[in-house]
Amino acid sequence: MSENRRSRNEKPAKKPKRFVWLALPAALLVLGGGYYGYTVYQDRQEEAAAKKALTSFIDALADQKYSDLPAFVSEDSLASTGFTADEVSAKYEAIFTGIGAESFKASGIEVTPNDKDSDQFNFQYNGSLTTSLGELTELSYSGTITVADNEAKIDWSPQLIFPGMEGQDKVSISVDNATRGEILDRNNEPLAENGTLYQLGVVPGQLGTGDEKNANIKAIAERFDLTEEAINQALGQSWVQDELFVPLKIIEPTDEMPTGTSLKETTGRTYPLGEAAAQLIGYLGNVTAEDIEKDETLASNGQIGRSGLEAAFDKELRGENGGKIAITDEDGAEKAVLLEKERADGKDIQLTIDSQAQKTAFDSLQNQAGATVVTEPKTGDLLVLASSPSYDPNKMTQGISQEDYDAYEQNEDLPFISRFATAYAPGSTFKAITGAIGLENGTIDPTQTIAIDGLKWQKDSSWGDYFVTRVTDVASVNLKDALVYSDNIYMAQQTLSMGEDAFRDGLSKLIFGETLDLPIAMNPAQISNEDSFNSDILLADTGYGQGELLLNPIQQAAIYSVFANQGKLVYPRLVKEAEQKDKEVFKAETIDQINQDLTAVVSDPNGTAHSLAALNMPLAAKTGTAEIKEKQDEKGQENSFLFAFDSQDQGFLMVSMLEDRQENQSATGLAPELLTYLAEHY
Repeated sequence: MSENRRSRNEKPAKKPKRFVWLALPAALLVLGGGYYGYTVYQDRQEEAAAKKALTSFIDALADQKYSDLPAFVSEDSLASTGFTADEVSAKYEAIFTGIGAESFKASGIEVTPNDKDSDQFNFQYNGSLTTSLGELTELSYSGTITVADNEAKIDWSPQLIFPGMEGQDKVSISVDNATRGEILDRNNEPLAENGTLYQLGVVPGQLGTGDEKNANIKAIAERFDLTEEAINQALGQSWVQDELFVPLKIIEPTDEMPTGTSLKETTGRTYPLGEAAAQLIGYLGNVTAEDIEKDETLASNGQIGRSGLEAAFDKELRGENGGKIAITDEDGAEKAVLLEKERADGKDIQLTIDSQAQKTAFDSLQNQAGATVVTEPKTGDLLVLASSPSYDPNKMTQGISQEDYDAYEQNEDLPFISRFATAYAPGSTFKAITGAIGLENGTIDPTQTIAIDGLKWQKDSSWGDYFVTRVTDVASVNLKDALVYSDNIYMAQQTLSMGEDAFRDGLSKLIFGETLDLPIAMNPAQISNEDSFNSDILLADTGYGQGELLLNPIQQAAIYSVFANQGKLVYPRLVKEAEQKDKEVFKAETIDQINQDLTAVVSDPNGTAHSLAALNMPLAAKTGTAEIKEKQDEKGQENSFLFAFDSQDQGFLMVSMLEDRQENQSATGLAPELLTYLAEHY
């Protein structure tokens, strides 16, 4: 048995030999597969390195990190093109900065093996960027990337700046600056124009040297409100040469010119009305880096509207610069045009404003805090938008001294505020509206006389210490008397009588809560802080134009237009070409009744606007005083108002306001000169 087991366990003589022949191909297969796998892995690694080098290069270009670019470029390629790493950085910096390049973007990035050289990869991508002349697109880039020791470097040449560049080629930009549109009044008189300015500058070679130069710079600084540092900074610019004119600031022409200075005529923005229309028209300022981030079409050396209509209509006024970006050879000969754009001058904006009326209105405010709005009520044309005190927009645009700017900033009357767009309680001028609402809903009988005793009144003891007060003690009052004497108590009682729902329903037909179609920032007119008055006191106060009622002078003029249009409210417009818009609010008979009473406010010797009767012109008017105070029994700030219009031809309507009026001052007292002009021209 043991022998048989051994016999069965013995292996055939040739079996080992067969095993060797079968194992050899398997080993070769394993070795070949490993080599192939390693090769594929290596190729993938190199391709990844090539892609990373390219994307890093593109990212640095997009981020404007021009000094980082040489790190992704091969030294051999630089040597072959005759550039150093620093020269490449400087070239990109000069070219891209010079054309105002922003927002470089790449698309369609491809990296593929080079069939002719195993150490190289081919690449291509499309580029685009924003320049000061607009979008530069369809830039097709291509080249090679060399990989050595798993490190990939781009084989750089000038065509990677812009396709088509070679050797010492340059990129030039010529700009054809658009002419800014002008802002004109209704008679084509300029409110913002491109006028002649006088540029103060220095000629470095005329300043002398050493102590003489320093003394001359000091004299210039003292004479023209500059700092020596600012002058030296201007002189230190890279382009400055001894014989060249170096600009410093815009000044008025003068015969007193220190050594080394001169004047050059230049074109720039001027504002003929100066302070009289500053808040309306606004001013220009130099473009900043922040501005360019918001609008990449802006030129770094240009100007932009900073306030008023210059800002509101900046895009239309600015137009678009034209020009050309081209590749040139090192001698300046043009080789290829990258971008060419035709200039588009800015559009002129014609307003409804009457510049003479604007100047008269501003002067009439006598530098007191206040505002005047005048409309042509039949059309809604805004003839005057004046705010006082004011500032000089010419200084703001052309270069204001720190001393002058500080004076504006420290002025407690806030000259930068547009008071014609600032909301106030309208005071007693609003009684005409309350009266019209009461006539419409039948709660006011114009023939009914109400007995009122004394100068103060309250509904009942629930009002506590609060009383409605009046100025004149008239024993019995009807609607006409209430408007002539401006009786708060009558209006408070009538408003309470009609109730909140009826009163609000009448107010809702006006413009409360509406956004007016005007290029002027303002909040909508407000009836109250909440949807309900929540108290009889607040309802009563609102009836005579106080409480939480808030309207700016423009909104007041719009609402009061119903009295000059037989009950139709005509919306205000500022731009001549703007659409006219109106809506029916009151019946004609209602308005006729109120207008008779408003005429009596002027003609009646007891009328609060009787002083205007001396002008001998047909006027209807309502005065108002809105008092702002913390407690009933204390003296508060008084804002004085005048609403007046042409009662015969309805040619004009004005709303004027004095903020915190002084003793013996009123909006009515300042109005005659303006009213005279309006009566003569409208």
